[in-house]
Amino acid sequence: MGLFGDREAPRDALRVPVATPSVWGDSFGRFATRALQGIIVVVAVAGLVFAMTQLTLVMIPVTIALILASAFAPAMRWMRRRGVPSALATAIALLAIVAVLSAVGWLIVNAVRSQLDDLVAQASEGIDRVIEWVSTLPFAPTAEQIQQGRDAIIDFLTSAQFGSGALAGVSAAANFLTGFALMVVVLFFFLKDGPAIWEFMLRPFEGERYARGKRIGEKTVETLGGYVRGTALIAAVDAVGIGLVLAFAQVPLALPLAVLVFLLAFVPLVGATVAGALATLVALVANGEVVALIVLGAVILVNQLEGNFLQPVVMGRSLRLHALVVLIALTIGTVLGGIVGAVLSVPIAAVAWGIVQVWDGHDRPARMFRQKRPEVA
Repeated sequence: MGLFGDREAPRDALRVPVATPSVWGDSFGRFATRALQGIIVVVAVAGLVFAMTQLTLVMIPVTIALILASAFAPAMRWMRRRGVPSALATAIALLAIVAVLSAVGWLIVNAVRSQLDDLVAQASEGIDRVIEWVSTLPFAPTAEQIQQGRDAIIDFLTSAQFGSGALAGVSAAANFLTGFALMVVVLFFFLKDGPAIWEFMLRPFEGERYARGKRIGEKTVETLGGYVRGTALIAAVDAVGIGLVLAFAQVPLALPLAVLVFLLAFVPLVGATVAGALATLVALVANGEVVALIVLGAVILVNQLEGNFLQPVVMGRSLRLHALVVLIALTIGTVLGGIVGAVLSVPIAAVAWGIVQVWDGHDRPARMFRQKRPEVA
């Protein structure tokens, strides 16, 4: 009996239970948990990317349609505010887009077809001059090796392998026409009912999640539209500048080369370089070394003007990505989608960064991406 008449508690009842440490509760277990979560995320992303690569005939036209609809979103809003019926405004915008794309294609095909014979003849002379110059080098190939190379090229052009490649080109052309038709149809609905489509997709969300979805939609349209309009303006300046130099120097195919400069300007970092190198090569083959040096100087000057003045002023800081991010996005896009992937990779990366910037509110990035300390320049 105790002092107050209570019975002495059993010795087992006085023991304080000690929690057994969990195998996942220590630091190594938490690391393993995070590693497992990371593996699951990587597998899910890889599966999504694989599915997208298998559905490029659908994904690429839909993405291009979204980009074009975002670029024309201000024009659509302006026409709707002026009382233009939605169907009529959509038809006007769609016809304008198709007309511009068709005009670009017609300019390239018509100009190349009209000057192709002269360029081939001049190219043959230029190649002969290059071969003569190479023959003077100490490590130059022999005449027999050069002849073997020419024979190999001729054999390939007359082989079944080249024929299969031509059939593949026909298949690619058919896929292009199919994708173009799908893009036009999807673009029509994006222009006409884009806000309503996004509102329908946000139906499952409420409260803060719904507000976040609205911000994401607005930021996506703003980023894609601003990127396309700014890049088109910069590309037009590049094309006009280099095209005037080519025309003044009487370089063959000046017009299609200028159009090519405009198109390649949509591929960041490498597009302008490739277009300038091609223009310089055509000038070298057709007009000689002096004209080629003049064209090269004009290309360098235009590229410097673009990088140091036009890009910061036209694109704005909100659309500027670090060069390393652009390079990585460009590489991934090229590997996954070829030339089209290279064109689409940077605007998609810009959209992803824009979504991060408005994740928790306007001008409030996601928590893990907020600046927490001064960054060293």
